[in-house]
Amino acid sequence: MSQITNPIRYPDVGSTHTMTKRAWWLVALNVALPGSVQVLAGNRRLGRFGLGATLTFIALAAVTVAAYVLWPEVVLTVFTNNVGLWAAALALAFYGVVWLMLTLDTLRLVRLVRAAPGARPVIAVLTTAVMLFVVGGAGYGAYVATTASGFLSDVFVAGPTEPPVNGRYNVLLMGGDAGADRNGLRPDSISVVSVDATTGQATTISLPRNLQDAPFSDGSALGALYPEGYGAIDGCDTDACQLNSVFTEAELKRAFLYPDATAQGRSPGIQATIEAAQGITGLTIQYFVLIDMQGFSDLIDALGGIDITVQNRVPVHTDDTFTKVLFWFEPGPQHMDGYHALWFARSRHGTSDYDRMQRQTQMQEALLAQANPANVLTKFQAVAEAGTQVVKTDVPQGMLGYFVNLASKTKTFPVTAVPLIPENGVDPENPDYAAIKVLIDAALAPATAAPSQ
Repeated sequence: MSQITNPIRYPDVGSTHTMTKRAWWLVALNVALPGSVQVLAGNRRLGRFGLGATLTFIALAAVTVAAYVLWPEVVLTVFTNNVGLWAAALALAFYGVVWLMLTLDTLRLVRLVRAAPGARPVIAVLTTAVMLFVVGGAGYGAYVATTASGFLSDVFVAGPTEPPVNGRYNVLLMGGDAGADRNGLRPDSISVVSVDATTGQATTISLPRNLQDAPFSDGSALGALYPEGYGAIDGCDTDACQLNSVFTEAELKRAFLYPDATAQGRSPGIQATIEAAQGITGLTIQYFVLIDMQGFSDLIDALGGIDITVQNRVPVHTDDTFTKVLFWFEPGPQHMDGYHALWFARSRHGTSDYDRMQRQTQMQEALLAQANPANVLTKFQAVAEAGTQVVKTDVPQGMLGYFVNLASKTKTFPVTAVPLIPENGVDPENPDYAAIKVLIDAALAPATAAPSQ
C-alpha cells in the first residue's frame, strides 16, 4: 500500500469498514500509549511531546515502585513531605492536562463521521468515559496530595528528630476529655506505646488515670514540688491528686514552670504528664499524641462508623452527668457512628475505670481497622478536616516515613498489653512503682529460653 493510501494518516481514502477499524485502533492506542496516535496520524511534534510525557510518567512510576520494594522508608519519607507531595500533585496535574489534550485530539483524528453509524456513539462514549476516568483520577490524586500536605503541616511539627532509646521509640498516647463539667481538658485515658525500632513489635502500657502518688522523671519541674510523688505529702493543687490531674495542674496553675513547652510543640500539661509517665514506667518518652475524644466523633463519622464487638452491656446516657441511662448497648457486634462510639468509650454508669480503659483501647483498634487506605482515600476531605481537629502531636513530619514503615512491621506482630490494673497486681491507690517497672521491663525484654545442652 502506498503512503497516500494509508488510512491511518490519510483517512479520507478508506471505506466505512476500514474507517471504523481505524477509529478503534486509534482509541486503543491512545489508552495504551498516549501520544502514539499523534505520531501515526496527526501532529508528530505533539505526538513526540505526548510520548515523552507518557514514557517519563511510566518510568517515574516504575522507579517509585522499585524503590518502595527496596527502600520503603525512603519513598514514604518523600510522600509524607510537603515538597514531595506538591511535586506529586504537579506531576499528576500536568499529566492529566496532557492526557486530556491528547484524547481530545484523538477524537478529532478518529473522524467519527466516517465510521459506521452504529459504532459512532459507542466510540465517542467509551473514549469520553476513559478520558474522564484518567483525567479525573489524576485531578483527584493532585487534590489528595495538596490536601495531605496541608493536613500534615497542620498536625505535625517541623522539629528535630529523636533517636531511639535502648532500641525503642516510646510515645505517650492521651485521650483528652474536655467535658462541660471540667475546668479545662483532662486526659481521660493515658498509655505509653513502646515500639521496637528495628522489628516494629509494639507494647501498650495502659496507665490508669486514678494512679496516685505518681513519681516524676529526674529534672521534672513539677516533680521538684512533689519529690515523694504527686500529692503524696501535703496534697496537690487540684481537686483530685491522681495521674490525670497532673495535666490540669501544670496547664492551669503551674504553666510558669514550663516556659519552653510551647516552643517545643507541647504545652505545660503535656510536658508534665510526659514527666509523670516517664517516672512511672522508667522509659524515655520521645513523642506524644493527644487525641480529642470529642473530635473523635467527627473522625469516626467521616470514616463511615466503626465496628465493635460489645463484650458486656454498656449504657448510653442522656447527658454529661453520666447517671441517667437512655439505652444500653447489648453484647455482640455493633456498628457505631461517632456519637455512639464516644458514649461507648466514655460510659461510666455501673462500670469501672478499668472497663473504660479496655473499651477505649477497643475503640482505638476499631478506628485503626476502619482507617484503611481505600476508605481514607474515598473520604479524604472529610477525614482530613476531622483529623486536624482530633490530633495534636510533636512527632516531626520528617519522621513520618520512618514511622509509617515501622507501623507496617508492627501489624505483623500481636500487640503486647501491660495494663496497670488490680488484675495485673497493681493497686492504683497504693501503687508499688518499683514492682510496676519490673512488670514493664519483663514485657519489653522477656526472658529467653535457656539453650539446650
